[in-house]
Formats: sequence, C-alpha cells, structure tokens
Amino acid sequence: MSAVLQRSAMSEKVALQGAIRIEDVVKIYDPEGAAVMAVDHCSLDIPAGEICMIVGPSGCGKTTLLNAIAGFHSITSGKIYLDDKLLCGPGKPMAEPGSDRIVVFQNGALFPWKTNLENVAFGPLMQGKMGKKEIYEKARSMMADAGLSGTEHNYPGEVSSGLRRRVEIVRALMNNPKVLLFDEPYRALDSLTKSVMHEALLEIYYKNKVTIFFITHDLEEAIFLGHRLVIMTSRPCKPKKILDIDIPHPRDYSVLTSPRFRELMDETIEVVHEEAKKAFAAGEKEG
Repeated sequence: MSAVLQRSAMSEKVALQGAIRIEDVVKIYDPEGAAVMAVDHCSLDIPAGEICMIVGPSGCGKTTLLNAIAGFHSITSGKIYLDDKLLCGPGKPMAEPGSDRIVVFQNGALFPWKTNLENVAFGPLMQGKMGKKEIYEKARSMMADAGLSGTEHNYPGEVSSGLRRRVEIVRALMNNPKVLLFDEPYRALDSLTKSVMHEALLEIYYKNKVTIFFITHDLEEAIFLGHRLVIMTSRPCKPKKILDIDIPHPRDYSVLTSPRFRELMDETIEVVHEEAKKAFAAGEKEG
C-alpha cells in the first residue's frame, strides 16, 4: 500500500471513532424530594465524525445531557455508549470523565498565568504519554493549522476573545479526543467575531473530523455548522424533531443566502418557537 493510501486509511479509521448512542435516558434531580425531571426518555444516535447541533428552550435539559456524556452528572436510568462501550447505565449511573470526551465551556477555561502555547501543551504534559519536545512541536503545528501562529508566547488576556476560543479548541484537540462537547462556546462573542469563529471551527474540523456535540441558542449558527440539528422539547428534554442539514460541506458564509438555508431556518424557527412558548408558559428559567 502506498504512503498516500496508508494515510487515507488511517484518516478513515480516525473518522470512524466517536459514535455516541443515547438510549432511553432519564435524569431526575432530587428524586426523594422535588423530583425535577430534566431529561425524559431521551434517545439519540450520533454517528462518528458528525457535527450534531442541539437547540431547545433555556433550562430544558440540554446541558444536563452534555454533562452526562462528559461524566459530570449521573443519569437516573437509560444508557449512554461511546463507540459501543457503555459510559453509563444500569449499575454505573455516572460515566468516568476521560480525555476521549473534552468539554469546551461557555466561559472558557484557559490558565491566565500560562502562555497560549503552554495552555495547548498542558494536557499531554500532565498525561506524560509523549516527550516534552514532541508535545511542543505538535502544539506549535496545531496552532499554526488553526491560524494561531504568532500568538504562542502571548497570554490569553493579551489576545482577542475569538483567538482565545481557538486556543481552547486546539488545546482540546491536543488530547486526541473522540468527541468535543461544546456548551454555547460563542455565546458571548459579537456577531462579526462569531462568524469568523464558525469558519475557523469548520477549518479545524475538516482537518480532524472529531465528533462534535454542540449546544446553542443561535439557530443560524446551528444550521451553518451542523450535519444534523436536534430540536429538544421544553423541560424535560428529549428530541422533538431532527433535521438533516443537507447543505454540502465544506461550507462558507455564502450558504446563508441560499434558498435551502432559508427553508431550514423557517422550519427550525417554527418548531423552536412552539417549544419556547411552552417553556415560557411553564415559567422556565434559564439554566
């Protein structure tokens, strides 16, 4: 087999990792007291290498589901699998956190006292699975691929919010995860910065093909980035409608003016608005 075909085969193998299967998951907070159901018999299959966008009313339980996948919250019943390996289920209510599932938080988690390069290299250095020289070479290479050349020796507070988000994503990818879990990572960014970050994320994704579970309230963001869009019900959370975003990848912002994009937006708005009205009537708070 030629070197080119070998690299292609390796890429295919990587792309086939990271399939998430959620089976009939229930999450009840305070079951002996208020018994608040956050997730209601939720089932969802996310193929390996897919960008799966999750939208729904505030407080509906989206983040609860993400935290269960990450291993931050237990589930009450049901099962969650990663590549057919049980993460949590009967007899194992909470998944073990692992480097195969990395969360990119809404408020950021870079160490302000470390340079961007040191932040990116931090995970592998702590794991000790690679030599220091190799780690820093890989970190510089990945930062260059993400358009971060020249920022290696800056501290997070010395670069823009958009660049900090990019550093966080590269830091996550340094751990070779199967899944990236995004909880509204661009919520605090202005529209112009957000649009640049969307294209940057897709550029990074096309080079890595990691599975992405991405929570957002921004419907335009959801349709622009995703392969599929899962619209959740108001609390308790479960899929109400799943839309295939049948706009070819790779994408750039020209797709926003396409007729198909507008059709998908209209369809999404109708379903989301219906659930938002239910949440408002129930007096749901953001959370």
